[in-house]
Amino acid sequence: MSRRMHLNLFIHSRGHHEASWRHPDSSPLALTDIRYYQDIARRAEAGLFDSIFLADQLAMGEDGAAAGRTWLEPVTVLAALSVSTSRIGLIATASTTYTEPFNLAREFASIDHMSGGRVGWNIVTSWAAAAARNFNGDGQVSHADRYTRGEEFMTVVKALWDSWADDAVVDDRANGAYARGDRIKPISHRGEHYKVAGPLNIPRGPQGRPVFVQAGSSDTGRRFAARHAEAIFTAQMEKATAQEFYADIKALVAAEGRPLDQALILPGLSPLIASTEAEAQRMARELNELADPEVGRKRLSGRFGGHDFSHLPLDKPLSVEDFPDPDTVEAARSRTEVIVGLVRREKPTLRQLLAYLAGA
Repeated sequence: MSRRMHLNLFIHSRGHHEASWRHPDSSPLALTDIRYYQDIARRAEAGLFDSIFLADQLAMGEDGAAAGRTWLEPVTVLAALSVSTSRIGLIATASTTYTEPFNLAREFASIDHMSGGRVGWNIVTSWAAAAARNFNGDGQVSHADRYTRGEEFMTVVKALWDSWADDAVVDDRANGAYARGDRIKPISHRGEHYKVAGPLNIPRGPQGRPVFVQAGSSDTGRRFAARHAEAIFTAQMEKATAQEFYADIKALVAAEGRPLDQALILPGLSPLIASTEAEAQRMARELNELADPEVGRKRLSGRFGGHDFSHLPLDKPLSVEDFPDPDTVEAARSRTEVIVGLVRREKPTLRQLLAYLAGA
């Protein structure tokens, strides 16, 4: 049986390398210029990509302004891209921890209508402590609490998207009835975190619900993805661990009673594309020379929940003892596990590790 490769383009600043925004060959358009995103989206559509994806962060971060880590709010960008493209899928990140279910359901339903049924939602629970401080919090919500809230959030938004039946809108001008009231139902949700009456105040979108995307790699995150996601992003550095992740996710999907082909796994790849290998290697050297190790050190600290790496010399080999246990870090555990695994295998210097991370 033939299998189809699915290609998703992750639009991130002027490229995934942390110094790509500085490279003289990168786009001259500002990161706040919608034409930049429209141009990339049209190129991806012409190149037959399945979808484009926009990440998000809800805080500046210590290195954000200096390192080109600022961008437009992604759901708003999708609205513009929905009328700039005609076929490609449009995926944006939104948080279950720092968003209200009704607002999110309404926004994504609106873009589903605007795009003709092409919207997807990357579901995140938001791991950065800096984000909590922008939403009436002093510190990060615990990993367990974020996923507990996330499960209830999913219950609410699914009910809101289903609160209008497919045939609710009749648009009967002669009899003065736009929609059938008996086909629109309140959801009357009262839970631990949310009390939402419903129904949604916008008709059901062409897809009914957006495509659900997720990227959890902790045990809890994998179960969440297996329960809800139709596409699962993952970062893997070794074939064996990638195969283990794939097998585990598929087993969890089966345990949820879902068909295995309803949960696609999309591993990340950060290529440098040039006319020759030598040209690509030259580009890699140029980008690494433009990267600031101290900016990279701050990013590494953020990946590990604010852990202090300032005492580590740049050119001494690292060991796993230099890092906190990923299971104890209130951050994105998928990335902390990848980083610690890389250090265990290759024992790079801090400078070498930061060069690895700068490119992905």
